[in-house]
Amino acid sequence: MKEKMVKLYGKSGNKVALHVIPGHFATSHSHINFYIDITSLKTRVNEAEQVAKVIAADYAKNTTIVDTIVCMDGTEMIGAFLAKEFEKRGFFNRNQHDTIYVVTPEYNSNNQIIFRDNNMMAVEGKNVILLLATTTTGLTIRRAVECIHYYGGTLQGISSIFSTVKEVDGMEVESVFTEEDVPGYTAYARTECPYCQKGMRIEAMVNGFGYSRL
Repeated sequence: MKEKMVKLYGKSGNKVALHVIPGHFATSHSHINFYIDITSLKTRVNEAEQVAKVIAADYAKNTTIVDTIVCMDGTEMIGAFLAKEFEKRGFFNRNQHDTIYVVTPEYNSNNQIIFRDNNMMAVEGKNVILLLATTTTGLTIRRAVECIHYYGGTLQGISSIFSTVKEVDGMEVESVFTEEDVPGYTAYARTECPYCQKGMRIEAMVNGFGYSRL
């Protein structure tokens, strides 16, 4: 798959690069014709820091209170840089130690998103930013938001490195890249995928963590 990888820069003019691979891929909720590979953005320090700066610029420091960043899809390094960026830009938080929490939920045996007892305090009564890698249908966002509300958090913002979803339940989804940055990108319902209808095999199962060839 790597030989088909294409490097793209967003139309917003920032220096963050996105890697994409054309093909026929399946997510847990849809089929897509490009795999959005953000591995380097999540694992290389310089790139993760740059992404965090772009994301932080989407929020108004005078009106956004950030106590906690909830990281999905392996975005913890970006979340840590984002927390530092919020603090550097003067964003207010109400935490006792005057610093921002960066936490990751987990999935239980029923595939529900949960926080363990030792991490609940980072969400309960906190103002939360939800950070994701990629968003194509908004279902993961809805499940994560439901989890945050269940544990007593107040959602202040949603950010995804790549997203085709503009808003979820009335809250805008901020993103570094959208489908407009990937010419021809399309997501299909499983029953409406033209590649499947033509008998073309799925190349890989993909999610925010990566891909597994079939």
